[in-house]
Amino acid sequence: MGGGARFPYPKHVWSPAGGWWTRPSNWKMNTAVAAAGIGIVTYQTWKMSADKEVRHNPPHKWIPSILWARQFKTGELAIKPDDP
Repeated sequence: MGGGARFPYPKHVWSPAGGWWTRPSNWKMNTAVAAAGIGIVTYQTWKMSADKEVRHNPPHKWIPSILWARQFKTGELAIKPDDP
């Protein structure tokens, strides 16, 4: 399988991705650093979003944001049961 043998390519072409057939020796560390950075940014965005979340009407059933929303943690809002 594969795309065939390696072919001659121009040596004067520069690519920010590394060019043809690159195998950086530290790819595992680069991947770990990128994953950690993405995780940190995601966590900070999540926390900021949860801090700014405001619900004007209480939910009628359990929703996942009950676990992290400030209004539910302080007791300001609770699940409102359906009236038959």
